[in-house]
Amino acid sequence: MAASVSPPRTAAAARALWLEHLEQERRASPRTLEAYGFAARRYIAFLEQHRGESVDLACLAAVTPAEVRAWLAHLRQGDHPLSPRSMSQALSAVRTFHRFLDRRLDTPNDSLALVRGPKVKPGAPRPVSEDQARGLLAEPGLDPDREDWEASRNEAVLTLLYGCGLRISEALSLKRSDAPLADQLRITGKGSKTRIVPVLPAVREAVDAYLADSPFSPDPEAPLFRAVRGGPLSPRHVQAMVQKLRGRLGLPDSATPHALRHSFATHLLGAGADLRSIQELLGHASLSTTQRYTQVDAAGLLSAYAAAHPRA
Repeated sequence: MAASVSPPRTAAAARALWLEHLEQERRASPRTLEAYGFAARRYIAFLEQHRGESVDLACLAAVTPAEVRAWLAHLRQGDHPLSPRSMSQALSAVRTFHRFLDRRLDTPNDSLALVRGPKVKPGAPRPVSEDQARGLLAEPGLDPDREDWEASRNEAVLTLLYGCGLRISEALSLKRSDAPLADQLRITGKGSKTRIVPVLPAVREAVDAYLADSPFSPDPEAPLFRAVRGGPLSPRHVQAMVQKLRGRLGLPDSATPHALRHSFATHLLGAGADLRSIQELLGHASLSTTQRYTQVDAAGLLSAYAAAHPRA
């Protein structure tokens, strides 16, 4: 049971308690705390200006849907208007704030449930080019700070993401009994949906090279990819590793592990694969999710045209 707290008198004091809750109980990251705190501060400041008085708990309990919509309109205007995506994130933060007020400070308000956030157009995937993908796959072997088996492991993981279009969680869920890899992999993805993924020779060779270098016993139930101390390799390790590699290669921040999965789809599409086949390989439940890659491919086509055509 949560420890009791003295009811704060002002909205600012309630905001401080909420941020403390996020930090200590929810283990929110510093970036999340900063973003949520900023959104709630702007929300409270707007209410004070709108009502012409300081805001306390009673005021927060009485906020109307019309006031919330007015706040969103305010965010869309001014010298620094927010994008629909940023507005949606701010609304999410304030909803979390009101949920805390309801559950911890006995200050319920159902108004925010009646307010629909701005429509956010889903962003197109941001793949890396074929040359950039090759660079990311080759770079682990040049890392002087890693043991040979670690470099082989990192190269094998990245090759799986790009060569098979796997999510990080799917690649790291493989067991030692799955290797040596067969011609096909049975992958269980989101929603426990199972799909069959072909395994390229380059992927199989990368995993074989890692197994040859690995210092761990071949326990069939152990994770295929192991950390230095023998435990399972974590997604955070893969993300940090790619962050380091892209810094050495001069790649943009969009070059993430998941970008390799996007690149798998985009490069297949560019080579003539049909969307239905790519949908099956990626394990997308809806074709509309896969169709986002047509935007990426069309953009690349127009860019190539503009760069190469003498009349462009």
